[in-house]
Amino acid sequence: MDKAGIEEVQVLGKRVLVRVDFNVPMNDKLEITDDTRIKAALPTINYLLTNGAKVILISHLGRPKGKVNPKYSLAPVAVRLSQLLGKETLMAKDCIGPLIKSQIESLADGGIILLENVRFYEEEEKNDLNFAKKLADLADIYVNDAFGTAHRAHASTEGVARYIPAYAGFLMKKEVDIMGKALENPARPFTAIIGGAKVSDKIGVIENLLNKVDILIIGGGMADTFLKAQGLEIGKSLVEDDKVNLAKDILNKAQISGVELMLPTDVVVSKEFSAEAPSKVVKVSDIQKDDQALDIGPESAESFARKIASSQTVIWNGPMGVFEMDPFARGTEKVAEAMSKCRGTTIVGGGDLVAAVEKMGVASKFTHISTGGGASLEFLEGKVLPGVAALKDR
Repeated sequence: MDKAGIEEVQVLGKRVLVRVDFNVPMNDKLEITDDTRIKAALPTINYLLTNGAKVILISHLGRPKGKVNPKYSLAPVAVRLSQLLGKETLMAKDCIGPLIKSQIESLADGGIILLENVRFYEEEEKNDLNFAKKLADLADIYVNDAFGTAHRAHASTEGVARYIPAYAGFLMKKEVDIMGKALENPARPFTAIIGGAKVSDKIGVIENLLNKVDILIIGGGMADTFLKAQGLEIGKSLVEDDKVNLAKDILNKAQISGVELMLPTDVVVSKEFSAEAPSKVVKVSDIQKDDQALDIGPESAESFARKIASSQTVIWNGPMGVFEMDPFARGTEKVAEAMSKCRGTTIVGGGDLVAAVEKMGVASKFTHISTGGGASLEFLEGKVLPGVAALKDR
């Protein structure tokens, strides 16, 4: 999946429409509470500005459902971006129309404008090609740097690329290249760690990875379904009864294909779903009918950590327990610590998990942290992402 990047095209004096992912969290005062996504786009934006492009940024924010809603205006983002760039970012009042076109034409080379929320138009999510053409008419070149939206075939992620030459930004290229290499040509041993609440959310990921990995580690709430598939009592733990047979099939496939599938051998249980309730560590064979498993235990965390240490490629998606509650965060913390010390390629994906490793202060020690939640999952499933497929091949 070798896509052409922005460094392969002359941008001086060109109008460049850049799809970014500025869907940032805000508080009730419409203040940005986390600017990670804005910072992630800076390398591409700075490159274009330095090389004399007229930079036109386009993004969505929230779910305005095709209607103008001041709550979802990108104006606060323009202010923060100006601060980060040390350069004024003009804020447009719309994302299409003659006035916007005029503002863009009057931009100096190396100038920048942020268009208003593209999802104020319902045509965006419908990938309406007339709307996509109006967006394309604003520019000479299209750049997609929003991996987090690449799994959606929207007007600003896929439709525009039908009308003007389309290239990958630096963030998009990094996502596709690093994760693509991990899946297609990994250094081995290759270990995948899959956590989170439900098997149903990650069936496709697990089945795709079974054909690629040497070791598959399953933790989090979804491990309970696998433990039940092995005939164990899992008490009041989160379980998907309709996925128990699927879990049995996955266990059998792993055995047949020679993949080492690791499940927790001990868990942290409590009688209540509460940080204040008493908790204790038990073997998975000793879970009682009124117990809830809320984290992997120390023995499991240690054995997972040893496998991570001996791996050359590790992909991790989904926490090991209810990490938001301090008593049940240790499993996730232990895996994060092991990942941070691993000398191989280490990749982390998934919104909850990214927040967890950033909170722990180890994010900078991983090879790559994916900015795309749903997009990362679909990429790991082996699905074609419309926003990536639309870009020019090298």
